[in-house]
Amino acid sequence: MLVFLLCLLLSSPPILTLSLNQDGLYLQRVKLGLSDPTNSLSSWDNNSRDETPCDWLGVTCDPLTRRVVSVNLDHSQLSGPFPIFLCRLPYLSRLSMVDNNINSTLPLDVSTCRNLTHLNLAWNLLVGTVPETLAEMPNLRSLDLSANNFTGDIPARFGEVSRLEFLNLAGNLLNGTIPSWLGNFSTLKELHLAYNPFTPGRIPSELGNMTNLKKLWLSHCNLMGQIPDSLARLNRLINLDLAINRLTGSIPSSITELKSIEQIELFENSFSGELPVKWLNTTTLRRFDASMNELTGTIPIELCELQLESLNLFENRLEGTIPESIAQSKNLYELKLFNNKLHGVLPSQLGKNSPLGSLDVSYNRFSGEIPESLCSKGSLEDLVLIHNSFSGKIPGGLGNCHSLRRVRLKQNLLSGSVPEGLWGLPHMYLFELAENSFTGSIPKRISGAYNLSMFLISKNQFSGSIPDEVGVLDNLLEFSASHNNFTGLIPGNLVKLDQLGKLDLSENELSGGIPQGIQGWGNLNELNLANNRLSGEIPGEIGSLPVLNYLDLSGNFLSGKIPLELQNLKLNLLNLSNNQLSGELPPLYAKEIYKSSFVGNPGLCEDLDGLCPEMGESKNQGYVWILRSIFVLAGVVFVVGVVWFYVKFRNFKRTKKSIAISKWKSFHKIGFSEFEVIDCLKEENLIGSGASGKVYKVVLRNGEAVAVKKLYGGSKKGDTSNGSLRDQFEVEVETLGKIRHKNIVRLWCCCNTGDSKLLVYEYMPNGSLGDLLHSSKVGMLGWPTRYKIALDAAEGLSYLHHDCVPPIVHRDVKSNNILLDAEFSARVADFGVAKVVHGVNRGQESMSVIAGSCGYIAPEYAYTLRVNEKSDIYSFGVVLLELVTGRLPIDPEFGEKDLVKWVCTNLDEKGFDSLIDPKLDSTYKEEICRVLEISLLCTSTLPINRPSMRKVVKLLQETSAENKSKTSKDGKLSPYYYEDASDQFVV
Repeated sequence: MLVFLLCLLLSSPPILTLSLNQDGLYLQRVKLGLSDPTNSLSSWDNNSRDETPCDWLGVTCDPLTRRVVSVNLDHSQLSGPFPIFLCRLPYLSRLSMVDNNINSTLPLDVSTCRNLTHLNLAWNLLVGTVPETLAEMPNLRSLDLSANNFTGDIPARFGEVSRLEFLNLAGNLLNGTIPSWLGNFSTLKELHLAYNPFTPGRIPSELGNMTNLKKLWLSHCNLMGQIPDSLARLNRLINLDLAINRLTGSIPSSITELKSIEQIELFENSFSGELPVKWLNTTTLRRFDASMNELTGTIPIELCELQLESLNLFENRLEGTIPESIAQSKNLYELKLFNNKLHGVLPSQLGKNSPLGSLDVSYNRFSGEIPESLCSKGSLEDLVLIHNSFSGKIPGGLGNCHSLRRVRLKQNLLSGSVPEGLWGLPHMYLFELAENSFTGSIPKRISGAYNLSMFLISKNQFSGSIPDEVGVLDNLLEFSASHNNFTGLIPGNLVKLDQLGKLDLSENELSGGIPQGIQGWGNLNELNLANNRLSGEIPGEIGSLPVLNYLDLSGNFLSGKIPLELQNLKLNLLNLSNNQLSGELPPLYAKEIYKSSFVGNPGLCEDLDGLCPEMGESKNQGYVWILRSIFVLAGVVFVVGVVWFYVKFRNFKRTKKSIAISKWKSFHKIGFSEFEVIDCLKEENLIGSGASGKVYKVVLRNGEAVAVKKLYGGSKKGDTSNGSLRDQFEVEVETLGKIRHKNIVRLWCCCNTGDSKLLVYEYMPNGSLGDLLHSSKVGMLGWPTRYKIALDAAEGLSYLHHDCVPPIVHRDVKSNNILLDAEFSARVADFGVAKVVHGVNRGQESMSVIAGSCGYIAPEYAYTLRVNEKSDIYSFGVVLLELVTGRLPIDPEFGEKDLVKWVCTNLDEKGFDSLIDPKLDSTYKEEICRVLEISLLCTSTLPINRPSMRKVVKLLQETSAENKSKTSKDGKLSPYYYEDASDQFVV
């Protein structure tokens, strides 16, 4: 039997019992210490027949020794403390964990990773100070700790690292100073310290000792003073970026001695004086940006003789002409010189020798003709020449420039006919010829401009009829053609333009009636047909336009009755004067405050006293006037007596102090009494409450409703001081009291007696976007509605940032502060922490506390406390992400992430489809993805990369265009490129 078993054992195949080597065991310990919600480390199990971890995700081994030499776990959504067990891998030379959620301090014993040459922990949640023990890694050549939350100083011991070539600490919370000992890094090739709130200080002159340095990125570092001449010793420097600081003095001529320099970024500082004249040593320079400073003098000829690709000197005080030599550059793509005092003519050969893509010389004093050669290379996309004195005709060659996307020639002295080809360029979305002397007519070829969204040709001498082909421009958002000589009928198919937001055909000679079917103008906000020769009746369909708030039909021959349907509109302006209207006024408008809207209509004179004061005059008018005055005075005395008695009686019944009616202040013409509001502030009318007060719905006697916010006293609801209540009330009143915009909630009136503070707003029946979007009522919000809400809110914020003087920063943009009316039109609300930004410090005023809501606060605002429009833009980007994903800005499912980080992570791992709210119709997928792209631009970590709200509006408006950028096959986002004379943005 024993022999049999022995034979059986010998005849059986051997059993392989491979065990994992020590490197693999260490990596498994690493896995145990990390949270891995997406199971990225599923391969880190010993299920293979290999005793090494060399085939595991992110692990690289030496091909001979089979020992781990590199670990790359980028974008794996891992969270937890830094995995110190990685430092036990004896041959590990490269470690990268970019874009995860490593959320502890970086341990001091990280120095046990002694063989590391490259360490990259960028885009994590690391906190605390940068460990000085990193200097104990003798072989370290590259260290990237950017986009974390490190605080304090740069450790002085870093000066001991003898081989370091790359150091990136940008985008942290470092608040010490930029140390002078950095100049000891003779081996360093790249130094990135941008976007840290360093203590204000100068650029250390010792940085000029880093003779091997190629890139120096110190933008947004609170730098002051002048650029030290010692930087001229950086002979290998390729990129010098000192933008967005407070540097002063003149730009030193020493920077022209940088022999290898290719890019110099000095924008948004306080440089003054003239530009350096001699640029003989910087023959390698390709990009120079010194915009948004206080530079004077002329543009140096020597600078323009370089083979530049980009020259940006906008928003300075430069004078003189543009040197002809700039046209000789074979690489020039971008030339932006707007908002200066430049004059003369443009270089005649501009664009002939280079692929010119963008030219913006707006708000200068240029004259002469537009050069014929601007689009010789077929690359011109943006031509912006507004507010100059250019004359002559538009060059015929621009009619064949199919690359054009924006043409802005407003307010010049241009004349003659417009090249026919220019009307129909397929990629053009903004065409602005206003305030010139152009003649001719709009050709039928306009139908070829199918991407056109802004068509602005007012104040010219165009004539003929408006062609029907304008009605096929499906993406048209604004058509302004006022103050011309157009004749004939208003084309009937204009009613098909369902995206149209503004139609202004006033001050022409148009005849016939207002087209039928205008109920298709669901997005129309402004309709101006004044001072034409229109006849017929006013169609009642106008009353069905849900967002119309400006209606001017004055100075025509319109007849018949005023449609009762006009009472459905919420108008800021109504003007039907100087027509031939008759009949009765709609009851809502039969009031004294609307008298000016109906003057000059003889058939209406008996319906409202005094509408036509020239009628009914008699010899006894003086006597009648005296009698009327007596009766009016008696009536006033009687009313005052009744009011006095009523107030005294109310005071007697109430235990609390009453609201003094004398303290009421109105900001609009209101048709209700203050008493009506006070009587309805009861608990049964309560519709909401928050930290600052309660909100009531008050139904007035005329059937209309208003919302009344009653602010708490200083001792209630955790309010720590009467001052905070007073500040919130005064900010809200000061801000909303002077704003008139369809997408800003309307403040009717207010009351302030010291103890009682009331704010009376228009009532929004659909509540807030946040309440609808994150509740069982979300089914009411299909994608077209969500898109409309996004565009409305963007236009409201754009008005605050760009059209208010001075600008207003909201500081608490969130879905709960976007209110919806009965048609789901959006209004931006709650201005209790808004900030009016004044003077030269616009966008840079510091606050004593953080304002905003968790999940919406821009990352830089949390540590700089600076008021900035970019903070609002970040918050609005979060709102867009809510609309696209249907998710809350903070959700337990995200772990320690917020919505922005969750979207970025899932986008890289799973693509678009994993982000889109499953409740949305998939037929809108392409448009939803474009809105997602815009939201990611808005929530960029670096404020400079966020578009302005004016740009956001344009981007949203263009999402429905057929030929805009689409999602690429690999699931990545395609970039946008937009620039404007008044607000720049490039991604």
